[in-house]
Amino acid sequence: MKSTIQDKEKLVNSVFSRVYNKYDLMNDIMSLGIHRIWKDKFIDWMNPSRNSSLIDVASGTGDIAKLFSLRNKNLSAVTCIEPNKNMFEEGKKNLINFKNIKWIKARAENLPVEDNNYDFYSISYGIRNVSDINKSLKEAYRVLKPGGRFMCLEFSKIDNELLNFLYKNYSKAIPTFGKYIVGSSKPYEYLINSINTFYNQEKLLELITKNGFTQVEYRNLSNGISAIHSGWKV
Repeated sequence: MKSTIQDKEKLVNSVFSRVYNKYDLMNDIMSLGIHRIWKDKFIDWMNPSRNSSLIDVASGTGDIAKLFSLRNKNLSAVTCIEPNKNMFEEGKKNLINFKNIKWIKARAENLPVEDNNYDFYSISYGIRNVSDINKSLKEAYRVLKPGGRFMCLEFSKIDNELLNFLYKNYSKAIPTFGKYIVGSSKPYEYLINSINTFYNQEKLLELITKNGFTQVEYRNLSNGISAIHSGWKV
């Protein structure tokens, strides 16, 4: 089991080291540009108040942290967590002018922050890439304040047969796009496979509940191409 976890960690690190500088462009291609609307809806449902704090895990290029900060007039303390060195540097560079945002290079399974510290925990298109999802969810629960909220945005399972057929066929072309844009198809073969093999909405809801969260629910976006999961620490 330990070697399997280490293998996935190495694989994911290798994938993001190859795609970090074209990550946002490839997100546009993978979602037909709609991921930007989904992320706005994610922040809408979060509905943070001014001065609320956020830990954003698997921050990537920092888009969720940026949206959260702008929604709160840059008055919120935001901590970005990113394990990949290249993505970490890219995100820091993107958000260099946001003095309320700090960056920590760390994994979701081992967050170097205090217990009961944040109002919100977010993870956007990152939970399917963690090496140990249960450990990551336990860490999310640990670092949230009582009354804090867990929010996850992830590719999910489509509930419309025709749309599912079209999207699966479109997905087969994404590694080819990756080959021309980032010079290799292999990172996108992994990413598409990780989407196809990840939990459905109900199973992810069960896992979040099993790890201590209450009032867990989800909302589908674009018929389930993506889904937002929400849970509370009491």
